[in-house]
Amino acid sequence: MRIILLGPPGAGKGTQAKMMEKDFGIPQLSTGDIIRLAIQNQTEWGRKAEEFVKAGKLVPDEVVIGIVKEKLSGKDLANGFILDGFPRTLPQAEALEEMLRELGIQIDAVLYFQVDSDEIVRRLSARRICEKCQTPYNLLSKPPKNDEICDQCGGKVIQRPDDRPEVVRERLRVYEEQTSPLVEFYSRKGLLRVIPSNGSIEEVYERVKEVLKR
Repeated sequence: MRIILLGPPGAGKGTQAKMMEKDFGIPQLSTGDIIRLAIQNQTEWGRKAEEFVKAGKLVPDEVVIGIVKEKLSGKDLANGFILDGFPRTLPQAEALEEMLRELGIQIDAVLYFQVDSDEIVRRLSARRICEKCQTPYNLLSKPPKNDEICDQCGGKVIQRPDDRPEVVRERLRVYEEQTSPLVEFYSRKGLLRVIPSNGSIEEVYERVKEVLKR
């Protein structure tokens, strides 16, 4: 199976991808991870990406697409893949489609994890992290035992600036602006499968499995 995951930050894409990877034996390709790996391995596109990273700049679409193409051309993905975090914009989706055509690969399904914005704000604003050892927590699902004290090292548990409610809402606004066209793009192609992401991780995963069986 060759699958693309869409959904706003906090929809649970990464968690669901890891469960799919384990149960179906399909590797999860997180854009950030494959860019870091390309830089580490000093591939042709990895060296180009490194220039932007060292300069503190965003890696441009052309380079991201080149790195994704390098990865998708590998023999280790013969049984399929889960694309998580790419494409993010309509131009990226169109470039991906052209790339897959060149490689003779077809996408089987695009899973769109749908969840309302208030729930996302609730989930993300509950995230915490240890200032010292970086252990992650969540006040809803995995709170520290003693309020603001890390269970692992005794450091202070804090909320990252990115997880403040007002920042989360701005991230969602940007997401909607950039990514909403992708929902229509893949819907027109008959590839879009909507996964309601309310409920527990296990409940959402049952919906994923049901869709993949079909």
